[in-house]
Order: sequence, then C-alpha cells, then structure tokens
Amino acid sequence: MRKPQEPTSSKNSLGREAERWSRHYLEQHGLRTMEANYRTPRGEIDLIMLEGNTLVFVEVRLRSNPGYASAAQSITHAKQQRIIASAEHYLQATKLGDKHPCRFDAVCLTKDQGNTKAYQVEWLRDAFSLP
Repeated sequence: MRKPQEPTSSKNSLGREAERWSRHYLEQHGLRTMEANYRTPRGEIDLIMLEGNTLVFVEVRLRSNPGYASAAQSITHAKQQRIIASAEHYLQATKLGDKHPCRFDAVCLTKDQGNTKAYQVEWLRDAFSLP
C-alpha cells in the first residue's frame, strides 16, 4: 500500500517559503533580486538575481526528509536543461545577455530537525553551466 502524499498546496506552500527564505538569504549576501518565479513555456526559474555585474539564475531546492537524495542531487540533468532553456528565454526577452555574464546557482535547504522554522543551507555557486 502506498503512503499518502502531502496535499499539493502544502508542498507549494513549503516551496514558496523556501524561495522567500533563499531570496532573503541571498540579498543579505549582497545579491539584488531582478525576478522571482520567472515562468516560460519550458519551465520556471525560482530567482533571477544580480551579483555585481553577473546575472545569477537560482534554483531553490528543499528537502524535509534527509533520508532521500540530497537537495543538490535532486537537480537532475533534465531539470538543468529546463532551467537553461528558461534562462535563454529570459536573456532573449530582456536583451541582458549582451550586458551581463551569467551563472547558475543552487540554494539547497534541508529542514533543521531541531527547529522546524530553520534550515541548513548550502549555496552552490556555479552549480552547473551551459553545455
């Protein structure tokens, strides 16, 4: 018998909370938010930020159960390709690709088992790149 899954709205709520937390975390580290939840026909980019002159496309991953693959391991090759395609869409739409170097970061969060309001964070700069 399969274990019941959490309702989608609960997962979405946790994801939005993780994205807000990550945005604040990155802003505290000097990045400036350009876009949040940028949607394209190929996918979504959680955060688009600017660090100095560099455009940073950020994937936020949350793991509440450390028994499964880590948050970083959950960014599959297929997911990377969707993020890259969405970033290309953004760069074409905004014409910013000619003005700024780009990179792809990941903010990987794991719920702190001792404090449900806290996260263990791993910020992976340049987590993956264009093929």
